[in-house]
Amino acid sequence: MRIAFIVTIFVLISSVAKAQISSAKLLSPTVELYKKAELQIQLKAEWTNPYLQEDIALDMHIQSPSGKQLVLPCFYESGKSGELSEWKANFAPQEIGTYNFYFKLSSKKKKPSSSKPQIVEVLASADKGFLTVNNNWTLKFDNNGLFRGIAENICWESRDQDDSKYFKELHERSDRYSYDFLLPDFAKNGGNFFRTWMCSWNLPIDFSSNFNNERYTASESYFNESAVARMDHLIHLADSLDLYIMLTLGTGDYRGKNPNDVKTSDDFFASPIAKQTYKNRLRYIVARWGFSPHIAMWEFLNEVDNIQFNGRETPIKTEDIVTWHQEMSAYLKELDPYNHIITTSISHRDIPGLNDISTIDINQKHIYNNTDILSKEINEYTQKHQKPYIIGEFGFEWDWQKNFDDFSHGMEVDFKRGLWYGIFSPTPVLPMSWWWEYFENRGMTAYFRGVREISDQMLDAGKGEFIPLEVQAGDLHAYALKCKDHIYIYVYNPTNRVQKQSVSLKVPYRFDTALALTQFEPTLLTYEDLGYIDFKDQQIVLDDIFIGSKKEMVYILKNK
Repeated sequence: MRIAFIVTIFVLISSVAKAQISSAKLLSPTVELYKKAELQIQLKAEWTNPYLQEDIALDMHIQSPSGKQLVLPCFYESGKSGELSEWKANFAPQEIGTYNFYFKLSSKKKKPSSSKPQIVEVLASADKGFLTVNNNWTLKFDNNGLFRGIAENICWESRDQDDSKYFKELHERSDRYSYDFLLPDFAKNGGNFFRTWMCSWNLPIDFSSNFNNERYTASESYFNESAVARMDHLIHLADSLDLYIMLTLGTGDYRGKNPNDVKTSDDFFASPIAKQTYKNRLRYIVARWGFSPHIAMWEFLNEVDNIQFNGRETPIKTEDIVTWHQEMSAYLKELDPYNHIITTSISHRDIPGLNDISTIDINQKHIYNNTDILSKEINEYTQKHQKPYIIGEFGFEWDWQKNFDDFSHGMEVDFKRGLWYGIFSPTPVLPMSWWWEYFENRGMTAYFRGVREISDQMLDAGKGEFIPLEVQAGDLHAYALKCKDHIYIYVYNPTNRVQKQSVSLKVPYRFDTALALTQFEPTLLTYEDLGYIDFKDQQIVLDDIFIGSKKEMVYILKNK
């Protein structure tokens, strides 16, 4: 049944309360599962700032077909205080059937008022829904489909003035380093997950000027119109390409809103005024963009340990940082009716207590100059803190004032093996390389194809089963996983010479037949059948593996 209608809501209000909702239009001709339904609400109320919930707030109260009670924050669009104004609700239903809803208007100047209850019928769709944590290896969609992130940092678009000593001109190429070029190229080559920032030069929704980015226009509005429009575009683009985002929210322009009360990063974490400002910022973000299943995760802060120290003689108090994350993650859980995954990140210094906050779903750190330890770190932190772990950034080098071309081979080798170390480790999102412009310019984006191909095979073969196997491979780096009746083996040669080496797997499981062995070369995307391997005494041996210096290979074993 198709539904196309306009709902007009008249409010029952007391004689002492003059704030009122005049009407609401359902702008979407049909309402479908997991897809945005837009409602336009007109109301008349008084306020000082319509973006401050302590001043005025409009919420959509929803009862799902199964009886779940949800509250969706709405957001201000246009109009003046005391006159008729327009507001929006962006709602993505997660159940099929009849939803009941009404709007509630709260104002510090008037008593709350509510609209009459209304209904809307939600139809089925082919969409997969929102992502949630499944286990250490995978995320899960609402439709129970499994997901692993084949991931990269694409944290910002080109800047007008870049500070790189050697790659300034490259980074400033606005024709190439934009979401509109990078994201379709990434998706075409097998990527399905990227991390991007809200900051003063990228998606600067609460900054007024000095963007260092030609895409944004200066404005004194509480939320910058050009940045909001760019964010709208990004969400639409991610949806059209089936890409999933870790959206790094950052601190926002916390000094600009209350410059006399919130002056330092200490104040950001401790000041009640700064906290309320941030909560209002979260409310707007959830209200406007929370409907999107393609926002996979909210990431509060990038490298909060670097914020804590930042060359200071007296670091920000650890307890203030942990308390802030406890408060904000609990608030965001309450605010977000879609229950998006929540994370935050450190660079390299652990912050005691941060990894054990129950309302932070996934822990995260960044690793440079030490790609060898990626798998070890993932395993150790996962076991210690009993929640999934992600390497949000990794790379051969972190210093942007060095000439990467002097060690380009090392940069590219690390780019490749970091992805494979991740795919064979218990992480739901593969380690994310930094320096996206540099790697794109060197033609590395195509390398994601082979990683995605093997990841998809693993998910299909194992239906979510990932069992690590013990491997002996001499000087080689080797990892192995059993995905039901398939075994996948990754071998990397870290030495400066060609290796001829046997690889031995301990397999404490029974296979009734000899196993067919296939070799996969991930750069060329080629497969080669290598015959059959016998399974004896709970052991499988791949004899005389030849592999070049700094090269890698994937081997696949499966029943005849």
